[in-house]
Amino acid sequence: MTALAHERPETMSEAKAESVLVPDPDEVLWQLWKAMELPEGYRAEIIEGAIEVSPTGRRSHAQVVNRLRNALTWFLGEGEHAAFQDTNVIHQRRGWIPDVLIAPEDLEPHGDEEDLGVAASAVSLIVEVVSPGKRNQDRDRVRKRREYARAGIPVYVIIDDYDSHGTVTVLTEPDPDKADWVGVHRVPYGTEVTIPEGPAKGFVIGEAITGPKRG
Repeated sequence: MTALAHERPETMSEAKAESVLVPDPDEVLWQLWKAMELPEGYRAEIIEGAIEVSPTGRRSHAQVVNRLRNALTWFLGEGEHAAFQDTNVIHQRRGWIPDVLIAPEDLEPHGDEEDLGVAASAVSLIVEVVSPGKRNQDRDRVRKRREYARAGIPVYVIIDDYDSHGTVTVLTEPDPDKADWVGVHRVPYGTEVTIPEGPAKGFVIGEAITGPKRG
């Protein structure tokens, strides 16, 4: 077969270049995350295209998380939803480990395709208790705030010892396209705030969970 005058024969190097498959960055991170073996006391999450390794919370952090989960467990009672800790939330090759989340008590029908955790679509509420240090604070206030909005989590609560004298922020009405929230309600420690929707609707976060306003 004779090539037309305006056609240039394909070289061997060009043919090889076209056949090279460029790995998907999200898939590479996903496989690395699944294969990671961390020392005790550390956890790894995939947040906005990067694997972030962080230590588990200090005593004061654990105390607030424990109070919150116990109170939510009592509030939810014997219903169809439960409060969980140390559970992977999976969404489009992302993996997060919130401090507390609410999901169906029976997680089996709501696992991700590889059974590594619970699908974000089944999670009705996530709570993060902010840890000290700028990177930790930015993770919960900024990066995870965007990620949870993209995933359409209905309610995101941030309990933040390091915002002024302590604040609780309740974010509702996620806008996945803008990676932000329409509803933002922020109160100082010492002021009660109520979860407005979902299985935890009516649950109150106040001093019994956060402790008093910081000096």
